[in-house]
Formats: sequence, structure tokens, C-alpha cells
Amino acid sequence: MRTSDSQPAPQAQGAAQARAGVHGFTLVELLIALVILSVITLLLFSGLRLGSRAWESVETVSERLADLRLARNFIERSLRQVRKVELRVEGQKFLVFSGQTDQLEFVAPLSSHVGVPGLYILRLTLEDTGDNTKRLVLTRWLLHPDVLNGTDNAPAWQPLTEASNFGSNGDALDRDLAAGAQGRTLLLPQVGHFVMSYYGLQRGEQVPGWYDEWLDQSELPYRVRLDLSTPEQNWPVALISLPGPGVLVEGR
Repeated sequence: MRTSDSQPAPQAQGAAQARAGVHGFTLVELLIALVILSVITLLLFSGLRLGSRAWESVETVSERLADLRLARNFIERSLRQVRKVELRVEGQKFLVFSGQTDQLEFVAPLSSHVGVPGLYILRLTLEDTGDNTKRLVLTRWLLHPDVLNGTDNAPAWQPLTEASNFGSNGDALDRDLAAGAQGRTLLLPQVGHFVMSYYGLQRGEQVPGWYDEWLDQSELPYRVRLDLSTPEQNWPVALISLPGPGVLVEGR
């Protein structure tokens, strides 16, 4: 039996039916897909922005905490290496250790990174910044007569209780003088709390105790209590023991 020429071949008929069964996206389906894609993109970028802000906040807190940690570590390390040094001035011996609640002067070694290695007179003071906050500044003099007497570009050292205006807000920070043998360094740009007290046996006393001041004494205190924090970050109080042999420097 012959197949009529007017009827399509079975293969062609199947292909036509397959094409007829395939449908494209409707406008509604396309809009729904675009909305879902927009929501996913928004969530993705919101998460990235939130993560970036959180990272920046962590970095800011870490920087503030790092400043406080570095300042405290330096003070504690220096006090653990303090030396009992007496300067002989005009025939009288003077112990280079003077402490009050918010300032301290003592002798400790510094390494070569400051310019000249050796024993230094170190002075910690609080200074006003002009915006109702205070900063902690370290001033240093190399324990050498030529440096202590002053030079053309470096002021002479005076005991903490007799200090001149050197160290006021008008003096530049983070600068080295006398070839690195004298200088001023900013230890902490913003101080929230800086209080020290001293434990030991003061002149005329029979029993050691805690004192807010350690002035005009012949011996070092046994310990120093350090309470240092920033307006944003608190830190536990440190108790620091003071070792070190005595040194007598003749004149200055």
C-alpha cells in the first residue's frame, strides 16, 4: 500500500509535535526571577557591607588596645629593670626616683633603638591635649654628665620636683635631641585613668606601707601599683616589683 504524498512523514510529524510542546518564559515568570535575583544580590552586598564595617570596628578597637598594651608593657618592663641611682650634686647625694600619683621619674636601661644604649632617666607625665583629655608622655635623658648638663639643642635635666617648663604642650613630641641621647615620646595619645602608688619603707617609718607619693627618699619602694587605661578601654591594675643594684654617679 502506498502512502499518500499529502501526509507528512512520521519523523517530521514527531519533530513538529515536540516543538509545539516547548513553551518560553512568560513575562510574570521573568519578573519573579528578576525580583529573586535582586533580593539575593541585595542580601549578598548587605552581608559584605556588614562584614566590612565589623572588620573596621575590630581594627579600630585593636589599634586602641594595642596603644594601651604597648604603653603598659613599656612601663612595666622599665620598672622591673629600675636602678637605684644616686647623683652627687654639690657634695650631696640625690636619689633619682620621684613618684606621685600622676607622674614618675626613675632610672632604667634602654636599648640601642632609642639612639644611644645605656641607663636613662625616664620621666612619665600627663599633659593636657586641649580637648579635655590628657596624654601620657615619656621624656628621657641619657645618664651622662654632658647630657644632663644640657646642650645647645637639648635642655638640662632637673629633678621632677624642680622641673622647668620643659615638657609643656609647646614642646614637640617623638623627637630625638643630642644625637638620640635625649628625647620626648608620646606613649599614649588619650588617657582615661593614670594613677600610681608606692609600697615600701619610707624614711622614719618602721613598717612598710602604701603611699601616694615617694619623694625625697633614700631607698626605692618595693613595688609600684600602676592603674592605666584609656577612655574606651580598661585594663587590670598591675603590681610591679622593683629590683636592681645601686649606682652612684659623680656630679653632673
